[in-house]
Amino acid sequence: MVSRPAGHENVATALVDPDVLPDFELDLTAHDFRVWPVQSVSTFVDPERLAFQIRRSLIDWSQGRWAVAADWTVVWITFGETWLDGDEPIPWPAHAALWDKLADYGDKIRYNVGLGGVPHLSVPHEPH
Repeated sequence: MVSRPAGHENVATALVDPDVLPDFELDLTAHDFRVWPVQSVSTFVDPERLAFQIRRSLIDWSQGRWAVAADWTVVWITFGETWLDGDEPIPWPAHAALWDKLADYGDKIRYNVGLGGVPHLSVPHEPH
């Protein structure tokens, strides 16, 4: 049995046109994917700077092909519980479903097929 490291979350990284971001989030949520705008992830000390660095790195990597996305929102996409099987790796049907869903957004999104890893992401809670 292969285990994911403790505290590790598999993510797809994408640049999303802010004009479609609200619908994109709802659509992916309906398919049990979670969308995390990097600039507001509380796991990191300076998430706005991290989002800037990721965006710049992706645009530099694309050698200008993704220049239109210079002001787009950087998101991480994670897999919801229905896609997971304990500590087993994320199954290939989950990968395929994610890439198919992202392809639905055509020129409103930029991404590379493949997953990276980040510390576990959590939803901030309001103090009581």
